[in-house]
Amino acid sequence: MTNETKFTIVRNPTRRISVGDRFIGGDAPIAIQSMTATKTTDIDATVRQINDLVAAGADVVRVAIDNQKEAEALMEIRRQVKGNLSVDLQENYRLAEVIAPYVDKIRYNPGHLYHHERSKPWQDKVRYLVKVAQDNDCAMRVGVNCGSVDPDVKSKFDEHDSISPMLESAWEHCQLLDDLGFTRYCVSLKDSDPQKVIEVNRRFAEKRSDVPLHLGVTEAGMPPDGIIKTRIAFEQLISRGIGDTIRVSLTVANNRKAEEIVAGRKILDDIAAGRVRSFVDYGLKTLNIISCPSCSRVENEAFIDLAEQVRDMTRYAEQYKITIAVMGCRVNGPGETDDADLGLWCGPTHVNLKRGKDSLGAFPYDEILPKLRVELDHLIARQSG
Repeated sequence: MTNETKFTIVRNPTRRISVGDRFIGGDAPIAIQSMTATKTTDIDATVRQINDLVAAGADVVRVAIDNQKEAEALMEIRRQVKGNLSVDLQENYRLAEVIAPYVDKIRYNPGHLYHHERSKPWQDKVRYLVKVAQDNDCAMRVGVNCGSVDPDVKSKFDEHDSISPMLESAWEHCQLLDDLGFTRYCVSLKDSDPQKVIEVNRRFAEKRSDVPLHLGVTEAGMPPDGIIKTRIAFEQLISRGIGDTIRVSLTVANNRKAEEIVAGRKILDDIAAGRVRSFVDYGLKTLNIISCPSCSRVENEAFIDLAEQVRDMTRYAEQYKITIAVMGCRVNGPGETDDADLGLWCGPTHVNLKRGKDSLGAFPYDEILPKLRVELDHLIARQSG
């Protein structure tokens, strides 16, 4: 689309932390991350993948280690690559002091701390990690996943409630880190269900708006569906100012891993331009036109021209607080236009017009604009009356 509107999204006032030569949080741009899928001990393959990700624009690349041999491989990998590296400690948190001098960030999972040295309190393990991070100028990420929450925390809640244990775990780790005087950390709360990702991150941010958040949908799957699931979660969170760094987790071959970075960048650009798949409230007091990015689900390429025509035709209503959603397919269109004042979702030969949740009929592409204008004028008259 041409003449795109760039929406100003007011971000949560999180603190800014450094990760190598990048910043996360505060007024820093939203950082894009990925993770290697190669075996860490395959040094050549891992170096290739990191270089591909950095070349594609990755701000941080995460590499997993779970034993001394993998730690030694990562030391050599560090010598051969540029870019900011985060180490994923998996279940062996004691490897932190071995690898910390070679990385910029340490990621640990509170649930995984439970599995190693079970007789030792998790608080002691976190104190150890903080000391290592401080001694080696490393940032940290507290990575909470729905499938690996500390059993002691999980047992406090209903077995069908997967969100509360995640929040409880994240909040208690944040509190300990704060008490230890370590604030150079971010948090991630991930699930494979986009709606749960939205809810858990929204609730966390309500209580701890100061903590930078890393967003992601676990096990999102193959593109395009994996991108779509991730996009919906990111649209709802980032439009609310939630999220300081992101990862799009895709099931792709190793030589295509850089697609995660490309997809992440496109999602951020689309949100800023109002090209979204779900209804997004940008908090505007003026006209808000949102339109989904075109993809393989679009059944008539006339949708793209129509979106431009809607933007041009409605300029006379720019001073009115009205949202118009233009969606390109029958998959997202019917439901994702419900919350807009006026919605259009495009089929192969007709465009369906809606006022909120109410359907006003389906019209040929060359007849829809006058119909839309009539409805828009009704809304303007109502606001002006």
